Amino acid sequence: MALGRRGTAVLCFGIALAALVASARPALSQSTAREQIALGDHEYTLRKVPAALDRYRAALQSEPKNYDALWKASRAEVDLAESYGKGKAQDEALSQAESYGRRAAEVNPLGADGHFALARAAGRRALSVSPRDRIKFADLVRVEALAALKGDSLHAGALHVLGMWHAEVMRTDVVSRMLARAFFKTDMFKVASWDEAQRFMEKSVALDPLRLVHRMDLAAIYADRGMKAKARATYESVIAAPVREFNDEAYQRLAAERVRKL
Repeated sequence: MALGRRGTAVLCFGIALAALVASARPALSQSTAREQIALGDHEYTLRKVPAALDRYRAALQSEPKNYDALWKASRAEVDLAESYGKGKAQDEALSQAESYGRRAAEVNPLGADGHFALARAAGRRALSVSPRDRIKFADLVRVEALAALKGDSLHAGALHVLGMWHAEVMRTDVVSRMLARAFFKTDMFKVASWDEAQRFMEKSVALDPLRLVHRMDLAAIYADRGMKAKARATYESVIAAPVREFNDEAYQRLAAERVRKL
């Protein structure tokens, strides 16, 4: 059927408009993801972690492989998991955090934050299970923390995770050590030491002194090593510090409780 000059012009305009919209979709999607991440970052600085997580999830709906959205969603899930306490909600949050972290590390194998997110999530999952079951997470935590430090040797979070790895291995009871050697054929007990736990954790505090969780776990290492004066001083510095992050008030309450028990 003949369209005529007017009909042909309208058809050409329609085709051109459709092509323009199609070509703009990736840019629009990318812009939306960036905007959602920026909004999530703002919510995160305000300690509104559930709202921040919603933003990161929204970014991932348009860009499932967005690296920043993935590792930041993992970070938020771990923050929330810590606030829940042991139970189904915590287990689900940590499982989701590990999934986000794993995807981030796959998307950007050279990125420190993705490997850190996976190491942190797996490390927190380990702390939520029995001492014997923690051994199953040990290799993953250490490998991912070292991968993060390969990408950024001054990554305070990765240094913290590695310090905690050493500390938790040293805290493992004799029976769990025997089971680990029998079933997992691991030599991590030869690698781990209190000296390394303290060294890594002190470095994380030096690099990021305002993060209370660094100081909390350093104080616990001091206490485990019988350094009561250092443990007390470090816990008291947590109590006196300004609240900056989602779980800081909980850390301060726990620090006050531990000071009373020293």
